[in-house]
Amino acid sequence: MSQAPPDSPGHPSAHTMSSLPEGYRALVVGAGGGLGAAFCDRLRADPRCEQVLGLGRHSNPPLELMDSASVQAAALQAAGQAPWHLLVVASGILHGPGLRPEKRLADLNADAFHRVLAINTVGPALVLRHFAPLMDRQRSLVGLLSAKVGSIGDNRLGGWYAYRASKAALNMVVKTAAIEMARTHKGLVMAALHPGTVRTGLSDPFNGQTLGRDPQEAATQLLAVLDGLKAEDSGCFRAYDDSELPW
Repeated sequence: MSQAPPDSPGHPSAHTMSSLPEGYRALVVGAGGGLGAAFCDRLRADPRCEQVLGLGRHSNPPLELMDSASVQAAALQAAGQAPWHLLVVASGILHGPGLRPEKRLADLNADAFHRVLAINTVGPALVLRHFAPLMDRQRSLVGLLSAKVGSIGDNRLGGWYAYRASKAALNMVVKTAAIEMARTHKGLVMAALHPGTVRTGLSDPFNGQTLGRDPQEAATQLLAVLDGLKAEDSGCFRAYDDSELPW
């Protein structure tokens, strides 16, 4: 089935990132995924956006989250166009060959746990290490896709050990990096973002195509949340409806 083009009747209007300067430049890591591609679409539909660089395993330059040299090389290439004004890290893994969310402790597998942590926590942390210094010091936004199930305070059902742990750890990385970056980039605002259930491959095995929202809608909502953040919000954990989530 073909997808409706941006701003067609099948998609919401793009959000205009009015808090960023005219001609702002945006980076999207994980651009090959369903939500990452939607972020690229939404940003390219914003007339105030001058450039969108989508990065992923098959981009030019390629960026492979589990390869630190690849992350560094992509950042070195992007540095030639710095400063950047928006960075969205839309990568993540929940399931795959030999990998399913655990229902109980007996389901834990060390190799699968390591892989989930590598992609959901270590990879985004390396992206921040190499890309955060490239952001504009006056006003820039950094959003990393987390998940409500990564909230320790909101955990009432249990299960999903690796995914929950990886997102909780990512939240700590975001909070800690926001504190550090505020010392040199006072206008940089960083946030962990909960997208909700979205109709992407990540949610497919969990009734996501029935329960989820269109990726274009989710991307528009998350961009609006980022656009509304102030300097004092840096390091926050927000949902797609702009509600604040417990750690």
